[in-house]
Amino acid sequence: MAREPGRRSDSPDSSGGDLPAPRQWRNQLGVEAPPKDKHYRKYASGVERALSLFDTALQEWADYISFLNRLLKALQARPSSVVAIPAKATVAKRLSQCLNPSLPSGVHQKALEVYSYIFSVIGNDGLSRDLPLYFPGLASVLSFASLTVRAPFLDLLERYFLDLNPRALRPAMKSVVLALLPGLEEGTSEDFDRTLKLVERFKTAIRPAGSQPITETHSSGDDFFWQCFFLASITGHSRRTGALAYLLRSLPRLGHALHPDASKTAADTEISSKLAQLVTSPEPGLLIRCFAAGLADDQLLIQRGYLDLLVTHLPLHSEVLQSKAKGGDLELLVRAAAGVTVRRDMSLNRRLWSWLLGPEPPASAEHDGGPDSPTSAATQTHGFFSSRTTYFEEYGLQPLTRALLAHIKADSDGSPSERARPYRICLSLMDRWEIGGLVVPELFLPIVDSVRSFKAKSRSKADFAEVLRSASVFFDGVESGLIYGELLALMARAVGPGDLSDEERREKLDLIKFILTHFNVREEEMITIHAPLTALSILCMIEETKDDDTSKGASAPLTASLSDAALNVAYSLLELVPERAFSASSKSRSPALTLRANAEILKKIRTFYVEDQGNLEVASPPFASQDLAELLLQKACDLTCSSLTRREPGTAAAIKSRILVLLLPKAPPASSFDTQKLLSAIHDCLRADEPIPFNTYSSVLSLSSHVFTAGRMTAVELSDLVVPLVRHAWANLSAAEPKYHVETVRSLWLLQSALSPLNRDIEAAICSLMLQKDVAGTFAQRPADPGRSFGILWTHSLQDNASALERRGSKTTNGDMRGPARLAGMEHYEVMLARPLFLMLDALTDERTQLFMTAKTWLHSLVGMDKLFIIFVTKFSEFSFLRRRQESNSGPAEYAEDDDLGLALYYVRSLSNVLRWAPEATWAVLAKRIVRSDACHPPLSAITEEGPEARATQLHRAALTVLQQILLNPFSEHFAKLHLENILIDKLQHSLSGPDPYVQALLLDVVYAALKLRELVPAEPPSSPTHEKRIGHLEAARSSKVSLTEKHMVLQPPPPALLKCILAGFNSPSSRSVLDNWVGFLTECLPLYTDSVFQVLIPLVETLCRQIGDTFSSLQRLFRATDQAPSHGAAGPETTLISLLNGLEQVLARGHDRLLAEEARAQVVKSPDQPQGFFGNMVSGVFSSDAPQTRSATANDRLTVLLAFQDAVRMCFTIWSWTQGSDAAGQDATSAASLNYTSLRMRNRARRLLEHLFAAETLECLETVIGIWRGALDSADVPKAAEVFNLLPALDGSRPKHTIPALFNAIYSRTNPGVLDPSRRSTLTIELQDTDLVIFLVDYTRSLEDDTMDEIWQDCTTFLRDILGNPFPHRQTLPSLLEFAAILGEKVDNTNFGEQRKMRRDLADLFLRLLTAIFTTRPASFDSTGSSAVPEKRPNETVRQSSLRLPAERADDVVGILSTIVPNLPKILVENDRVLAAATAISTNVIGPALRAKFFPDTFSKSMLALLQELSRLPNNQKLWKKDVSDAFNDPRFFGSNLALVHSDWLPLLKQWTVADKERMPELLSRLTPPTTAGIVFGVGATSARLEADRKTQLTLRRMATLILACGADAFVAELPAVADKLTELLSATATSSPSSTTRAELYMVVRALVLRTSAVHLAPLWPAVNAELHAALASVVAPDHSPASDTYGNAAVLQACKLLDLLVCAAPDEFQLHEWLFVTDTIDAVYRPAEYGYQPVALVDEVCEELGAVGLSAGETAGAVQVSSSSSSSLAAAASSKLRRPLLGTPGGISDEVGLERKDELVAKVLRPFFGQLSIYAFESTYAMAPVDWETCVAGLVKDVFDERTIVRGL
Repeated sequence: MAREPGRRSDSPDSSGGDLPAPRQWRNQLGVEAPPKDKHYRKYASGVERALSLFDTALQEWADYISFLNRLLKALQARPSSVVAIPAKATVAKRLSQCLNPSLPSGVHQKALEVYSYIFSVIGNDGLSRDLPLYFPGLASVLSFASLTVRAPFLDLLERYFLDLNPRALRPAMKSVVLALLPGLEEGTSEDFDRTLKLVERFKTAIRPAGSQPITETHSSGDDFFWQCFFLASITGHSRRTGALAYLLRSLPRLGHALHPDASKTAADTEISSKLAQLVTSPEPGLLIRCFAAGLADDQLLIQRGYLDLLVTHLPLHSEVLQSKAKGGDLELLVRAAAGVTVRRDMSLNRRLWSWLLGPEPPASAEHDGGPDSPTSAATQTHGFFSSRTTYFEEYGLQPLTRALLAHIKADSDGSPSERARPYRICLSLMDRWEIGGLVVPELFLPIVDSVRSFKAKSRSKADFAEVLRSASVFFDGVESGLIYGELLALMARAVGPGDLSDEERREKLDLIKFILTHFNVREEEMITIHAPLTALSILCMIEETKDDDTSKGASAPLTASLSDAALNVAYSLLELVPERAFSASSKSRSPALTLRANAEILKKIRTFYVEDQGNLEVASPPFASQDLAELLLQKACDLTCSSLTRREPGTAAAIKSRILVLLLPKAPPASSFDTQKLLSAIHDCLRADEPIPFNTYSSVLSLSSHVFTAGRMTAVELSDLVVPLVRHAWANLSAAEPKYHVETVRSLWLLQSALSPLNRDIEAAICSLMLQKDVAGTFAQRPADPGRSFGILWTHSLQDNASALERRGSKTTNGDMRGPARLAGMEHYEVMLARPLFLMLDALTDERTQLFMTAKTWLHSLVGMDKLFIIFVTKFSEFSFLRRRQESNSGPAEYAEDDDLGLALYYVRSLSNVLRWAPEATWAVLAKRIVRSDACHPPLSAITEEGPEARATQLHRAALTVLQQILLNPFSEHFAKLHLENILIDKLQHSLSGPDPYVQALLLDVVYAALKLRELVPAEPPSSPTHEKRIGHLEAARSSKVSLTEKHMVLQPPPPALLKCILAGFNSPSSRSVLDNWVGFLTECLPLYTDSVFQVLIPLVETLCRQIGDTFSSLQRLFRATDQAPSHGAAGPETTLISLLNGLEQVLARGHDRLLAEEARAQVVKSPDQPQGFFGNMVSGVFSSDAPQTRSATANDRLTVLLAFQDAVRMCFTIWSWTQGSDAAGQDATSAASLNYTSLRMRNRARRLLEHLFAAETLECLETVIGIWRGALDSADVPKAAEVFNLLPALDGSRPKHTIPALFNAIYSRTNPGVLDPSRRSTLTIELQDTDLVIFLVDYTRSLEDDTMDEIWQDCTTFLRDILGNPFPHRQTLPSLLEFAAILGEKVDNTNFGEQRKMRRDLADLFLRLLTAIFTTRPASFDSTGSSAVPEKRPNETVRQSSLRLPAERADDVVGILSTIVPNLPKILVENDRVLAAATAISTNVIGPALRAKFFPDTFSKSMLALLQELSRLPNNQKLWKKDVSDAFNDPRFFGSNLALVHSDWLPLLKQWTVADKERMPELLSRLTPPTTAGIVFGVGATSARLEADRKTQLTLRRMATLILACGADAFVAELPAVADKLTELLSATATSSPSSTTRAELYMVVRALVLRTSAVHLAPLWPAVNAELHAALASVVAPDHSPASDTYGNAAVLQACKLLDLLVCAAPDEFQLHEWLFVTDTIDAVYRPAEYGYQPVALVDEVCEELGAVGLSAGETAGAVQVSSSSSSSLAAAASSKLRRPLLGTPGGISDEVGLERKDELVAKVLRPFFGQLSIYAFESTYAMAPVDWETCVAGLVKDVFDERTIVRGL
C-alpha cells in the first residue's frame, strides 16, 4: 500500500500537486502554491468569499447553516479538472469550528455533509496527505453527537477513512481509537455494534502487508493497534468505559490451564503464545498499565469490569505476568488491584480474591476421593483451600508483599489519608485468611515502623492521630500470637548475638516501646499468656548475654543502656499482667523443674511463636501458668542477685529489682522463691564500706520491704538488714550532698512502714551512728556531721506527707509501687526521731564540742518547734509519779523507789537547754502551741571533717572563751590601747587554714569584742557640723541583727587587715561550716565602716557574688550528674548559698542606707537661697565651682551602690531561673523530689532578695533585668528572654503599678531627660536604647493579665498625652508606642473596667493622634529611599521570627507593627467612623506612598502585603483597599514583583478583589483593541505608537492571565466565549499591525492559564484556533529569516508556544489528546521505530527537529529503541524517576529555559533543539510512569513567565 518512490501523482497537471513548495510538510497544513489557471482562480475566490462570511455574518446557529450552504455551493462550483481545495487550511479550521459541541445537531449534520463532499473531491490520496488537516476537527464528534449525527459520522469514516494509506493512518491511530471509544460506552445503543465493527476494521486497515492470521479476529500485525489502544485507555480517563467494553469483547485470553489437559494440542499452545506476543510487543508494560489505570479509576463499575477482565483474561499465573512483564510491572498491577479494597465494596473484593487465589480446581479433581470414601467431603474442602493457598503463595504472595512494602515505605509527603492507605488495604486483605495470613506477618513491622516515622514528620497532632487510628484498626485485626511473636523477634535482634550496631539495636527497642505505648496490647489473651512469656524471654536473653560476656569475653558486650532499655520493656509488659495470669492450673508442673537453662526455655518459647505462630487454637502455651510465675521469679531473682554482687551501676540494679518487686505480689504464694540467695546478695552489697550509688541503695531498700511484705522473709531477717541500710542512708543524708535528701528520708519511712510503727530498729541504728565518733572525758569531742545529718532527717521527716504524695500521683523510680501504705514522717516522727533528738540536745550541755554549734544553729532554724515540745510533753506524761501528783492536789510529793527521777531530771535539763539556746520566737511557738510544719524552710547546716589535733583545738576553744569574757568585762577599756584586734585578725586569717573551723566561730566573737574596744579610744573632732543629722532609721529597719549602738561620735576606721580577712573568710572553703557566724560578724562590722563603706562595697559584693556563682554552679552540677562519687565537703552548697545571700543582702542594705543618708545631707548643704528647680540646677552646674564636687562625690557613691545592685540582680536572676524553661531538661530524674525542694528554697531566697532590691531601687533594678532580656535576645536565647516576663509578676515590689511608671522614667531618661525630676532619672549605667525599652514595654504589657489595666490606666494615658505634647524626641519609638496603645485597647476590651465609654473614647483619641504623629514625624520612612524599601532588596531572605528579631529591627518595622494592629482596630477604636479614619490614614500614608514610590513594586514587602490583607478584612472598608489593589494591579511596574510574594500574597489578594466584583475580566477585555493596519505610516511616530499599543496589550493580557491564575477552577467560564473571541482577534496581528504580533507570547500565556484553571469540557471551542496557531508558531522555527512567518513569530512567541505545547502534553486535557498526534508522536513509535523502510515521523515536533538536525536518523536505520543523545538522557531519566508529572521546559531536571531572547540561533541551540528532540519520548515516558500531574510546578512556571519584565516591550 505504500506509495512507491518515483511514482507519478494522480492529480491533474493543473492542480500543481507535484510542484516544488518552499517547505512541504508531511504534517500538511495547506501551504501550497496556487495553480495559475483562471478557472481555478475564480473557483478559489468564490470559496474565499464564502469563508469571509464566517468572520462577519455569524450571529446565531442558523447563520452557521447558511454559511455552510454557501461554502458547499462555492466548493461545488469547481472546474471538473480540479481536485484541490483552495485555502484548505482555513476551510478545515472553519469546519472544525462548526463542530463546536455547543451548536445544535443541524449544524453538525451540515458540517459533516461539507466534509463528505470535500473527501469525495480530494480522493484517497488527497485525504491521506491532508489527514492532519481534516481529522482533528472530526475526532471529537462522537463524544457529543446526537443520534442523528452519529450515523452520518460513522458513514463518513467507513466510506473515506478505512481505505486510506496505512502509513498515513498509523500516526493518527491513538486519536482514531479515542475518537471511536465514546460510541462503545452504551452496549445497548443502536450504534454499538457498528462502532465495534468499525474499530475492528480500522485494526485491519493498519495491518502490515505480510501479517499472518492467528484466529478469526487476531492477526500477527495487530500489535501496533493494541499498543495504541492501551495508550488510549491509560490517558483517556473519560473514555475508559468504551475501552472496557472493547477489551471485554476483543482482548485475547492470556491464561493457560493450570492442570495440563491431554486434549490440548501443540497448536493450541502455539496460538496462545502468539496471542500473548501480540498484546505485549514491543512494550509489555502498556498492557499492565492499561489494567492498572482502569483499576485505579474513580468509577466503581469500571473497577469492577477491569477486575472481571483480570479474572477471565489475565489470570495471575499467566505467562505474560509471570515471565514477560518487566521487573516491578507485576507489583504495579497487584498494588492497583489491591487498592480497590479501600472502597470496602464486597463486589470488588470477591473478584479480587478470585484473581489472587486463582481458578477453582476442576470438577474431576473434587471427586477423586470417590463417593464411597467417608472422609472425602472434608478432604476435598481441605484440598480445595490448600490448592488455592498454594496458588497464591506461588504466583501472588511475593509481588503483593513487595508492592505493599514499597507503598508503605514510599515517603509520601501527602495527606494522612494517603499515608494510611496501605494500612487500610492490609486490613481488608485480612478478610481472607489465605491471603492475609501470608501477607500480614511480612508487613506487620514495616507498617508499625512507618507510623513511628510519620510521627516525627507529621505536620500536626491531628494528622498523626488520623494515621494512628487507621493503623490501630489494622493492629487490632492481627492475631495476638503474631504480634507478640514479632515483638519477640525484634527483641532477639536487639539484645541477642549479631553484628548490629548499637544504633540499630536501639532503633528496634524504640520500635517495641512505640508499639507498647500507642497500640492496644491489653486483650485478655495478650496479658495472661503472651506478655508473661515475652517478659520471660527478655529476662532469659539478658541473662544469656551476661553469661556470654563472662565466658567468652571476646565479642563486644551489650551496653548497659541497651540492657536497661530491654529490661524496661519487660517491666512494661509485666505491668500489664494481672494476678489471675499466674493462678494455679491443673496442668502437670514437672517439666518446669528440669527446664532451668535459658537456652531450653528460649527454644520452647521460640517453637511456640515461630512454628505454631503463637496460635492457642493450634498449640497450648509452652508453660503452665504457675511454672511461668516460678520461672519469672527465678530469672528476676538471679538477675537481681548477680547485679547486686557484681556492683553494677545504680540504674541496672534499680530496674532489675523493680521487676522482682513487681512480680512478688502477682506470683502465687505457693510458687518457690530462693529468699536466702537474695538475702546473701543484699548483705554482700551492703557490706561494702564505701558508699553505694543511691539507685542501688534505694532498690535494695525497696526490695527488702516488698519481699518482707509479700511474706517471703521473716521479721528477724529484715531486722538484720536495718543497720547496714541505715548506715548507707546516713551517708546520703550528708549536708554536703543535698541531691538525694528527700528520697532518702522517704525510703527510711518506707522501711519503717514495713517494720511496723512499734519497731525501733531504725531509731537504734541512727543513735549508734550519731554516737560513733564521740569521745568522752576531759577532751570531750562530738563532731558536727551527725548533727547536721540528723537536722536534715528531722526537717524532711516533718515535711513528709505520704498521703499528699499519693494524691499527687508521684511515682518514684525506686519501685515504691505496691506494698504497705507508707507511714508519713509528719505523723509518726517520734517513732524514728525521739531518741536521736535527745542525743542532739545533749550537745547543748557542752560548749566545747563542734556539735554544740551545730545544735545551736539547728535550733535557730528549726522546722516543727511544736513537734519538739510535743516529744517533751509525751516523755513527761509517761512518768507515773507526775500523774499521781496531778491526781492528789494537796500534800507533799511522795516518790516511790521505782520512780525514775534521774530520767525526769535529764528531760528537765534538756528542756532548759533548749529554752536557753533557742531563739526568741520559741516562746511565741509555745504560746500558740501549734504551728504548721511547713510554715518555714530552714537552711540546713554544714558539715566539717573531724580534725586530728582534737586536744589542741579544744585548748584553743577554751582560751578563746576566756579571752572573750575578759574583753567583755565592764573595765576593759585599758585593753584598747593594746590594739589586740590586729593580732586577733591575723590569728583569724591563719585559722582559715586550720583543722577545726569551729575555732573560727569563737575567734570571730573575740575579734568583734576587740574591735568594740576601739570606740573607747579618743577620736578626732567631727569633720562635719551636720554629722549628727545622720539618718539611722533606715538602717534599723533593714537589719535587726546590728548589735552596735549608734554613738554620736566618729569611730576610728577599722584596720585595713579586717577587710582582707573578711574577704579571705568568704573565699575560704574551710569557713563553709561556720559561714553563718562569718555573715553575723560581717553584719556587726559594717557599722564600723561609717565613712568608707563605699570603698569596701565593691570588693565585698564582688567576692560574695563570685562565691554565690561558684556555689550555685556546683549545686547545679550536683543535680545534673548521675551517680558521681560523693564529695566530702564541709557544708552543703544550699546552706552555703543561703548564708552568702544573707551576707550580700546585709552589705547592700548597709551601703544603700549610707547612700540615702549622704544624699539627704547633700540636699541640706545647698545654700537656702539656691533655686531648686531644673533651671537653677542647670545654672549651678555651669557657673558654680564647688557645687559639682559635692554632687559628683555623691554621684560616685550612688554609682558604686548601683553597680553592686546590678551584680546582685543578675546573680539572683540566674538562681531564680533554675529548673525553669530550657533549664528544666537535663536534670537527673532519680533526685526529682530533692531537686524540687532545693530549687524552691533557692528560688524563694533569691526572690526575697530581689524584692528588697526592687523596693530600694526600682528603676535601676528594672533596667538591669531589661539588660538581661536584651542580652538573651542578642544570643537568641528565647526561653531566657521569656523568663524575665515570668520573674516580674513573681515579685511583690514589681507589680505593674510600680513597674510601668519606672519604665516610663527609663524611657524619658533617654529621650527627654529634662522633663524628669532628678530623683526619677536613670543613671544610664545599663546600655539600653529607647527602642529596647519601648519594645520591652510592649512585650511586658502584652504579658500582663487583663485585670491589671485599672492599676496602670491613669499612668499610661498620662504618659501618652505627655509624649503627644512633644512627639519629636520620641520619633524612633512612636510606632512601638502605637502598638503599646493598641495592646491597652485590646486588654481593656476584655474587662468590665473597659465598659466606661469616656475612657475608651480617650484611648481612641490618643491612638489616632499617635497614628498622625507617626506619619508627621517620620514621613521619610515611606519614601522611595526609606527604610520600608530596604528589606525588599533581599526578597528571598527568611524573616526572623518576632521573638528573635532585635528590638531595633522591631521598632523600625512600622508596616509590620501596623499589620498586627489593624485586625484589632474595631476593639481599640470601638466606633466605625474612627476605624475607617485610621484605615484611611494608613492607606494614605503607608500604602499610597509605597505605590507611588520610584522603586515600586520593591516597596511592597511581605509585611506591607500582610497589612493590605488585614485592611481588606476590616468591615466597611471595601472602597479603600480595593482602590489600593486596583492601583497596584494596574501599575505597569506590577509585573516586576517578587515571585515568592506573588504566590503567597498577591494571588490571594487578587482573588478576593476579583470575587467581590464580577466586572474585572470584562473590563480588561474592553481594553484590548483589535489589530489594525489602517493608516500605517512609516517613521518614528508610527513605530512609537505601535510599541505603545503592544505594551498596553501585553500588560492587559498578563493581567488577564494573572486573574485567571488567582481565581479558582472555572471562575471565568461565563467570560470564556468573550475571551476566546478577543484571543482570535489578536491572533490575526502581523509584524506591522498595531498592536503587532509581538503580543503572541502573552496570548499563549493566557491560554496556558485557561488550561490550568478551566475544566477540559469548557475548552472545546478553543482547540481549532490553538492547533492552527501552535502549528504555525512551531513551523516558523525553520522559516527563513525576514519571511512573514519569521517576522510574525518572534523568539519570545516561539518559546511561549513551546511552553504551551509542553503544558498541554503534560496536563493532557481529554480533548487535546485527540490532536496530540499532530505535534508529538503519541504512539509506541516514539520509542520503538517501525522496521519498514523509509519510516518518517509525521508529528510536527519530530519534523522540525529533523529539519534542525537534532536527531539524525538515517533512512536505513533499523528498528529498535531510539538512542537518545546524552544531553537528553538526564531529563528523560528525571521523567521516569519523578513521582509527579511535570513539563519538560524550565522545571528541575528538565531543559533550562534561561536563555537570552535576542539571538534566534542561541535559542535554537540551547532550548528548542533539545526540546523538540526529546518531547515525544518524554511524553511517552511520562505516560508510562503514570505519575499524577504536578499542578503547583505548572502554575509556578507560568507565574514566573508572566512576572518576567524582560519580555515586555519598552517604549522608544
